[in-house]
Amino acid sequence: MKIVIVGGVAGGATAAARIRRLDEKAEIVVFERSGYISYANCGLPYYIGDVITDPEELTLQTPESFFSRFRIDMKIHHEVIDIHPEQKTVSVKNLESGEEFEETYDKLILSPGAKPARPRLPGVGIEKLFTLRTVEDTFRIKEYINQNHPKSVILAGGGFIGLELAENLRELGMDVTIVQRPKQLMNPFDADMASFIHNEMRRHGVTLTLGRTVEGFEERDGGIDVLLKDEKPLHADMVVLAIGVVPDTYLAEKAGLELGIKGSIVVNDRMETSVPDIYAAGDAVQVKHYVTGQDVLISLAGPANKQGRIIADNICGGDSRYSGSQGSSVIKVFDMTAAVTGINETNARKAGFNTDTVILSPMSHAGYYPGGKLMTMKIVFEKETYRLLGAQIVGYEGADKRIDVLAAAIHAGLTAIQLKDLDLAYAPPYSSAKDPVNMAGFMIDNISKGILKQWHLDDTTALPRDGSAVLLDVRTTAEYNRGHIEGFRNIPVDELRERLNELEEKKPVYVICQSGLRSYIAARILEGNGYEAYNFSGGFRFYDAVMNDRCLIAKAAACGMDQH
Repeated sequence: MKIVIVGGVAGGATAAARIRRLDEKAEIVVFERSGYISYANCGLPYYIGDVITDPEELTLQTPESFFSRFRIDMKIHHEVIDIHPEQKTVSVKNLESGEEFEETYDKLILSPGAKPARPRLPGVGIEKLFTLRTVEDTFRIKEYINQNHPKSVILAGGGFIGLELAENLRELGMDVTIVQRPKQLMNPFDADMASFIHNEMRRHGVTLTLGRTVEGFEERDGGIDVLLKDEKPLHADMVVLAIGVVPDTYLAEKAGLELGIKGSIVVNDRMETSVPDIYAAGDAVQVKHYVTGQDVLISLAGPANKQGRIIADNICGGDSRYSGSQGSSVIKVFDMTAAVTGINETNARKAGFNTDTVILSPMSHAGYYPGGKLMTMKIVFEKETYRLLGAQIVGYEGADKRIDVLAAAIHAGLTAIQLKDLDLAYAPPYSSAKDPVNMAGFMIDNISKGILKQWHLDDTTALPRDGSAVLLDVRTTAEYNRGHIEGFRNIPVDELRERLNELEEKKPVYVICQSGLRSYIAARILEGNGYEAYNFSGGFRFYDAVMNDRCLIAKAAACGMDQH
């Protein structure tokens, strides 16, 4: 059996190695148009920032090492330019010699990946405008920085690549500005959780220019202008386009394969395309979202590797199935870690789910053990069924561990209530006896039993301020004086029982504290004394961070300013 693979890196290289492990006699040929067949794509920004200093560290395998171990013919600088499904051949061009030839196959695997989205805007071809997707892109950017020593850079786009580049270029001492049309960075997160990411970026000197539309680029004064709609241009020494990627499916389209979202390749759960004996994996394919069941594009290394393995199994006589992508991901944002899995609240509502959330701010480990830091967790679940839909965590140490637990819980079909039952490891340097994931489960269990009733950030403007309800802040007087929501009176929780006579009877009470714990205790005291009490989800710390961020964005938009 002869297998031809178009594209190395995650999906293609994984499929090739797995096929060899399952079939020692198979003939396997991989065509890769770049000079690298297996490289650490996610490490590219860290090479630019000198975190990784040896370029060879980016290369996981070379054609020579792959052949030595697996006897797989890895042909770099070879581009497949046509697929002929009827003849089971592909047309290949040697990019070094210009020679073209035909290669036969029994099975064909497409792993072309994705390419940077390049908007059709004036000036896109300017020399000082870069994209980052391949090792070659990385070397071009690094070489330009080393030779020209730019002092400023504008990043068009605030996704994973944009944020990782922002951090690494800032660490090199450059002035960094992120500009994009959406009013928040990192769309996998809800806007409220993205506020913490925004604050961390600003804290490290990154300028955020959000809610602005880029209309083109022009060279000026030895640098480059980024032209904005209805505003004066931004100027920097260089620009990197990081507005996302699109599937690289030109070949598949020419071959008549069925295409889906943004021209992606449609596959079934065996990773088979619409044409017999042709499989596809990685960033170029359309998959089902594990939570919603909807067709999606998810460009992550983990799914690509799994898909390559599944293809190999099926080619070698197995019956492996891809259950869908969950979008689990994590990113380092300077000192902070931001992680997400499943779907956020915004997308859950768009998908038709009747959602609720809990927001909590636990410590990364036992409070009495030195060095613990706060994290902010948001758990999204379905109201009626308590089905776990997604989670977001922004914090420091331990955030990645908790998101992985929550990702596993979603995949296993646990309800949000069952999070309380997970038996998780505990020692003071690593966690608390009641782990943050357990705490989320306890809160949701209380909601299911009517013990906890909540009000949320979006309810703030609709709170009854006509005297028909009591608005109560139960923090200490000092905390209250440092900042509070207008209209809330202050009675510290430890004085509440003795001062109940200050509250109007038979009126609902909306309670807030710093993190949500003291206000929950206050709500239980109130409920025990005949009041109907609602606890604010997230606490004043959460409210203050989100509202300050919104204020900065709104003020900047109104005044045409940047957000520092």
